Amino acid sequence: MITMPRSECYVHQTTMWILQHLKTYSWDAKALVALAAFTLEYGNHLYLTDASTSDQLVNTLKQLNQIQNRKVTVPVTDLVGLIMEVFQHIHEWATWSGVGYDTLEVPSLSDALVDIPVAVYWIITSIVAATGNIIGVSDYSLSDFKERLSLVDSKLKEHLKLGKGEIDSVEEYLKRKKAISNPKDIVDFLKLLIQHNGDNLIIYDGNTKSKADIEVLTEKYVLVFISSLNEVEDEILLLNSIYNRLQDNPQEVIKGFKKEDFKILWIPVWDSHDQKIKFDHLKNKIKFYAVEYFSEVPGIRLIREHLNYWDKPIVPVLSPLGEIMNDDAMDLIFQRGIDAFPFRKKDGYDLTQKWKWFWDATKRVNLGIQVKGDRYIFIYGGGDKKWIQDLTLALEKTKRHETILRADAIIEHYHLGKDEPKIVPRFWIEIESKRLKKHQDALDCEIQDIVKSLLCLKQDPRGWAILTKGYNVKILGHGEPMYETLADFDVWKEKVLQKEGFDIAFREYHETKVKDTNVRQPCEVINVDNNNSINGNVIATIKCPNPTCGRVMDVSYVNYKCYHHDIDTPQNGKI
Repeated sequence: MITMPRSECYVHQTTMWILQHLKTYSWDAKALVALAAFTLEYGNHLYLTDASTSDQLVNTLKQLNQIQNRKVTVPVTDLVGLIMEVFQHIHEWATWSGVGYDTLEVPSLSDALVDIPVAVYWIITSIVAATGNIIGVSDYSLSDFKERLSLVDSKLKEHLKLGKGEIDSVEEYLKRKKAISNPKDIVDFLKLLIQHNGDNLIIYDGNTKSKADIEVLTEKYVLVFISSLNEVEDEILLLNSIYNRLQDNPQEVIKGFKKEDFKILWIPVWDSHDQKIKFDHLKNKIKFYAVEYFSEVPGIRLIREHLNYWDKPIVPVLSPLGEIMNDDAMDLIFQRGIDAFPFRKKDGYDLTQKWKWFWDATKRVNLGIQVKGDRYIFIYGGGDKKWIQDLTLALEKTKRHETILRADAIIEHYHLGKDEPKIVPRFWIEIESKRLKKHQDALDCEIQDIVKSLLCLKQDPRGWAILTKGYNVKILGHGEPMYETLADFDVWKEKVLQKEGFDIAFREYHETKVKDTNVRQPCEVINVDNNNSINGNVIATIKCPNPTCGRVMDVSYVNYKCYHHDIDTPQNGKI
């Protein structure tokens, strides 16, 4: 640089020679080596110029370095300051690039790479020109070099600014990802998903239409509803219904879980910043909690990768410790409603197994029932032809009703034995055979209760009906209240659109008709054998299997038979 001839073309040639000489170095190292060489001359000049002239050694050094022939002007000083600033930006880029961030996560670092060689070129070029002016072999207009260097630096700073935001996002994600693998509790887990750093996290209470602190979810089980704001009205309607059912007898304990310990929290994922009006409209419909903010969810990447949310609504179920009990209970809730409480995958499996035997029985006797999706099916039968006819007409009228069509509900019905009367006894034999099998675990006990209820329905002199939604059996009903519920459809038809499904609205009105029914259906009389007694002497307590009754049954008598080998005909007795 010191021996460079005068002329701007030589500045370019010298710069290219330096770059060629340092071709094995990284871009930031090229700039650093050139800057170090320049610093030697520039630093000596500044030091010796300011040093005392009374020192003989200093004067000798000044002569050797030709200080008297060199000058550092204001343009040189300004250019050097800019050179240092640009070099710091290059060094910052090199430091971040060396960390090894994914280029898909921090694309600005790759974008900056386009401008880095240009920036290094103009740093070295500016150094060469400044050196020529200092030693007096040239008199370049350094403002031109400063202008070029400023231009490339402005582009580089923009890339670094974007890169800083991208890196902060990555680092924040990594910190949250590490923490969420071992959360302190449910509130800590949720904060990692939705809390901006340092913010006081306030949520919206859809029941009271007021604000609430996230701490209200402490020690609670939380159904986390994650969705966009598009076409979620059905899901909101469904979860409002679940909320209402959780409020019914909140102290009730089912499978070891108390209903009042379960809460629902909605985390809306915004597609754009102009959806506030839509969110305000939807939040006025909900009864549960919701996260209320108007920017991207802080933990959106964590929500996608850890909870597997990809724009389709999901409902992970979390324990008070922040553990995932079910990664997505949405389909389970749609299919089973509150019957799926506490909404674990196991609960869905148990419900399926609870009725699998029933559908297997219908296939073995070849009932010909075609179960399609979530269509509603009424299976009915009985000995009262007038009741059968009335129920059939009521079903036909209901399935074609405008409200049912608006609700996109499909209702089908199947009269047991209509086309083949011999099927009826075969069907009941299949049901009876299930009662005779031994039961060992809790699921078997539930199945036995169902079998007893079905056999009780069989005794209804009018008839009986079963309502299913797909393979999910919803109601086992006696003849009179089932018919009256259908006959009064115009009374409760609006509930079909307000509730999460036809079956829920049907069940609610059916329960009122059961209570209003004056003439109760006959309860089952069970012949008690030795298996239902204690030590063969004391009769055990048995509850009535009639779903409308359920009271403890009185013991009126016990049948017994004597099969003594000396007597040809068994002797019957009664207590």
